[in-house]
Amino acid sequence: MKLSARNQFKGTVVAIEEGSVNGIVRIDIGGGNIITSTISMASIKELGLQVGGEAYAVVKATSVMVGVDD
Repeated sequence: MKLSARNQFKGTVVAIEEGSVNGIVRIDIGGGNIITSTISMASIKELGLQVGGEAYAVVKATSVMVGVDD
């Protein structure tokens, strides 16, 4: 797999919450860090994602929001 995105994190799928159109996928990338992504159910099926399987979390963003508590 070659991508232009530099933020690629290999990990293990630890949870998949299936919805009617979209699903929530959680990938453990180590060090106590879990990345959560909402993707289509069609993509989950096409990628063959399963709990315990390996996957990459690929992050490509042009902006990052920062917030603080009031």
